[in-house]
Amino acid sequence: MDAVRLLKVSQHALAQNRDVLDIVAEAWQAQALAQAIGGHLATTGPPELRGEARGLSEAGSRGCAVLDHPGLRQGGVRASQLSEVTDAASALTSLGTLLGDVAMALVSVACATDDEGLYWQCMEAIDAADESSDRVRGMLRRLALRDGDRSAEALRKSATGPP
Repeated sequence: MDAVRLLKVSQHALAQNRDVLDIVAEAWQAQALAQAIGGHLATTGPPELRGEARGLSEAGSRGCAVLDHPGLRQGGVRASQLSEVTDAASALTSLGTLLGDVAMALVSVACATDDEGLYWQCMEAIDAADESSDRVRGMLRRLALRDGDRSAEALRKSATGPP
């Protein structure tokens, strides 16, 4: 399944869940998607993204590690369905939005809980989501620079005309 489609499914699932364990499960799912998308882009994405994509995959892995493994509560690991990233910019934009929403949801859980273990788990997961978001923003900047360079080159070629 394409990354953007999987991210939409995750966004919808996060928006629908109000139960604490379901929110934590969706945070885990989002980090698993960050890991999978990063890994996919590291091997098959644009060359200028590959280093940062490896970093995103590692950050997603760390994000999964700080949360209890509730991802299987809701029918399995969604990220295992990832088969392609057809539009890196759209996928990264959607992933960045999802990670921001996950962080906000985890803040709500942390503020509402009396369980110290869950509180600290949420704090670490928020940090992991922020780290993944930073990687996503870095990759989007690289894509924008690449696209800007291509546009500038096309303008130069059209301004000078044929040789």
